[in-house]
Amino acid sequence: MPKFEPDLTLYPFRSNWATLADGSHIHYVDEGHGPVLLLLHGNPAWSFLYRNIILNLRGQFRCIAPDLPGFGLSQAPAGYGFTASEQAQAIVQFVDLLGLKDIGVMMQDWGGPIGFFLAQTRPEIVERLIIGNTFAWPFTRIGPRVFSAIIGGMPGRVSAALFNGIVRLFFTRGVVTRLADEVWQMYLAPFRRRQDRRPTHVFPKQLTAANEFLSEIERRLPEIADKRALILWGDNDFAFREFERNRFRAIFSHHVERALPQAGHFIQEDAPDDISEAVREWYRPAVPQTLGMD
Repeated sequence: MPKFEPDLTLYPFRSNWATLADGSHIHYVDEGHGPVLLLLHGNPAWSFLYRNIILNLRGQFRCIAPDLPGFGLSQAPAGYGFTASEQAQAIVQFVDLLGLKDIGVMMQDWGGPIGFFLAQTRPEIVERLIIGNTFAWPFTRIGPRVFSAIIGGMPGRVSAALFNGIVRLFFTRGVVTRLADEVWQMYLAPFRRRQDRRPTHVFPKQLTAANEFLSEIERRLPEIADKRALILWGDNDFAFREFERNRFRAIFSHHVERALPQAGHFIQEDAPDDISEAVREWYRPAVPQTLGMD
């Protein structure tokens, strides 16, 4: 049984399901025809985050948006740890199961390391990278490490258990445009029950606990540095700023850039139309490499 029923006026998509070898039951949206766009969310979101982009692009693209195990409508098996490594392996298995090829991967937040892992593990099927407000390396700066200790530690666990505190924190600070009440309800819906909230505080802890996984992602970035990349960056992000954007600019020499000056961390909420326009333009054969704006 699904954990909840999505509001189909906001999320008017047919649900699809895939079962992985470990028993993870993956819910995903698969809309439209054309070049494949794999849309990867982070914490504490789900495929609902991409709803407006899917509506904009499904006329020209095949938009596939999975929910990570434990997020959205997806279910994780007993003993699942919700670590970054497990989630990344799940997405590789998901892509293999669907037999996807020539993929453009859009990634944001923890969708970044997961998407980069996919590109490094299956470089022959990942054609393009759409990089938005994310990271691909361990954190050494004090700010993220303190954040990880607090939100991934006891304060985060308690706030998640008592009042869905991590969802409320991220979607308050992470958007410039205030969420409508009905949108709020959809972000809270996967975590209504206390027993379902653990994934939301595991990812913050992973900012430091996943150093080995993140170090391997960073080490292998040169293997995929020649792939075409579109950098879409919200200028009002509380988490990822110019430091991360500059690293991606330097790594991906064949990149095009589009700044999103009115967007925060969750660029999909704040700038879905700008993102959709940039993706369409980038995919046109005659797109000049000067689309980037800064």
